[in-house]
Amino acid sequence: MRYVFHIDANSAFLSWSAAYRTNILGESTDLRTIPSIVGGDQEKRHGIVLAKSIPAKKYDIQTGEPVVSAVKKCPDLVVIPPDYGLYVSASKALIGILKRYSDQVIQYSIDEAWIVFDGYESLYGKGQMVALAHDIRNEVREKLGFTVNVGVSTNLLLAKMAGDFSKPDKVHTLFPEEIPHKMWPLPVSDLFFVGRATTAKLNRLGIFTIGELAHADEGIIRSNLKLHGQIVQGYARGHDLQPYIFGHDANKGYGNSMTAPVDVVTVEYGQQILLSLCETVGERLRHDNVKISVVAVHLTTFDFRYVNRQMQLYTATDVTEEIYEAACRIFCSLWDKMTPIRQIGVHTSKVQADAGRQYNLFDMDRFDRLALLNRTVDSIRQRYGADAVFRACFLHNSVDHMGGGLDKERRTGVTVGIDLEREKTVPR
Repeated sequence: MRYVFHIDANSAFLSWSAAYRTNILGESTDLRTIPSIVGGDQEKRHGIVLAKSIPAKKYDIQTGEPVVSAVKKCPDLVVIPPDYGLYVSASKALIGILKRYSDQVIQYSIDEAWIVFDGYESLYGKGQMVALAHDIRNEVREKLGFTVNVGVSTNLLLAKMAGDFSKPDKVHTLFPEEIPHKMWPLPVSDLFFVGRATTAKLNRLGIFTIGELAHADEGIIRSNLKLHGQIVQGYARGHDLQPYIFGHDANKGYGNSMTAPVDVVTVEYGQQILLSLCETVGERLRHDNVKISVVAVHLTTFDFRYVNRQMQLYTATDVTEEIYEAACRIFCSLWDKMTPIRQIGVHTSKVQADAGRQYNLFDMDRFDRLALLNRTVDSIRQRYGADAVFRACFLHNSVDHMGGGLDKERRTGVTVGIDLEREKTVPR
């Protein structure tokens, strides 16, 4: 029997900041107990609300609204800036706990992950999975100082839906037999991968609940919402998540994706995420002594629309910069520069071992020099750690909001401790 837990940190950014300020800095006021928000850079992010406390919800403060608007609703609102180094540290601590329960942990974003228990009945006992979920929830609260919701089911989609039921600090189940009375009565907008645009289209078809979508005519859904409609109707019926959400099949290529902690609204932010993803992909290629000749980029927008495109390279490569340049060209052709992006992925294919390089007149030795540099950096990181060498564009947290959650903390120049306790700043 396969069981899946979905773990989601409650009001992650605000909870992590609150836990650090009370448990480490010794502040007497817990931000979670008063109207408070984490607010983005007011110049570059137009001061949007990134996270809010439960008391702030009573003033109808919404994630994503301007800070100015939130303050008008609650003049005594406490506004703190985001601290992405802390968030990466808290995320690592959370994933560290989860990995002690299973070797199958799938991290979806900086503040949520799935744990897959496949064939674990003899270890945990078939009837003890809900109790185990409570144990994990309690351990996170006691050791890390923040709370999580845990959804329990038999597949990824249903576990996530269960985890999004009432919050905070709760465990919910959503097994297949519970779908009719627990999931189908919910608004269709509560279904995973159904954003505002899809909700509006479904509402125009007279579909307002998840159950109505599950029982709708498949032809009507397909003709009005195309492939996306087929996917979300499957979700409404309890089908598992599509594989592309988690990246490329390792047998066919190398890839990495990231759900941004803050929606991508600038080209610069998107390109910095792309660079972080391409660095990881390039390292893996070089480690396995293979090259690729196709690069693909996928984007998931804030309203869960999915688009992707790929391009053939001039020659097979394992050079990070070459992959990145291709990814940027695809990114700029895919994105309208207006619609906020939730997730970005970079994938590569047409993998070749012992592939030579085809040169052109305009970069005869450029990529040879970069290939040597890449391997030198790889060896330093292997020996001294992932953050021993990093690019200057990842150096300053003040560059903008775009660094939060970037892979392997390459944007930072400091060492951040586990369990929300920081070490001294160490120049690299």
